[in-house]
This record gives sequence, structure tokens and C-alpha cells, in this order.
Amino acid sequence: MAVRLRLMRMGKKKQPTYRVVAADSRSPRNGRFIEIIGTYQPRLEPSVVKIDNDRAVHWLKNGAKPSETVEKLLKISGAWADFKGEQFVTPEPPKPKQKGSAKKSADAEQAEAPSEQEVVAEEASNSGDDSDSAEPTDAETASAEEAGAESEEA
Repeated sequence: MAVRLRLMRMGKKKQPTYRVVAADSRSPRNGRFIEIIGTYQPRLEPSVVKIDNDRAVHWLKNGAKPSETVEKLLKISGAWADFKGEQFVTPEPPKPKQKGSAKKSADAEQAEAPSEQEVVAEEASNSGDDSDSAEPTDAETASAEEAGAESEEA
């Protein structure tokens, strides 16, 4: 009998929770299982993974093959590291995302606002520029060309 560690769907419509089970690979997803080894609740923030690591390692050592999703969950719980004989490192949970542009962090506001040094440097560069410079601006050049075109037509 080929044993698989896989998820069994539970819960209401559009509100899934899962059991991590050891089951015969030929049985249907929500059919017969041998043993429940944990639960997974993806809808909670952050999602909850509860797995009996001793039983999971027992099944893995006896030849059970985990599905891709269950393998990821086993890595999160530390059972996969126990099975492989590695040192378990607790994964760092992802930071919650901020909603909307109204909630900006202090770091983002500091990054957007120019520093005092930038303001002083900008003022110094502007004070050196004279509007009476010898080179005409783009607007002055365009108006001079239009005036020349009108005189040729007349």
C-alpha cells in the first residue's frame, strides 16, 4: 500500500480548513484515511499550521510521500528538518501589507521628503543661475521661430 501525506478539505463552502492526513494514495481526497497528523487553517492571518511532528516523521521514515503542499507545511512546522536530520530554523513570518496610500510608514515619508543638505544644495545651484543668461530658453527659441514664420507669410 502506497501511503501519501496529503490535505483533506474540511469547513464550509468558500471557508476551507484542512486536515493533514496519512492516507492510501488510491483513496479519494476526502475519503478514507489512516491517521490525522495535523491541521492547516489558511484563512487566518497569519495562517495556522499545527502538525504532530513525531507522527509525521514516523510516516516519512516508513515511506510515505508528502504532496507538494504538505511538504511545505512540514518545512514550516519543522518536521521535514527532523526527517532529513537538519537543524530547524524558524521561518520569519512575512510582514503584513499596508492598505491604501493613507497609511505610510515613517521610513517612506522620510524617503520622499528631501533632506536639508539637498535643499541647501538646490538653493545654491538656483542662486547661481541668472534669468538674463546669454542662451535663450526653449520657450524663447520656439516663440522666435513662430515670429519668423509669420513674417515670411506676410
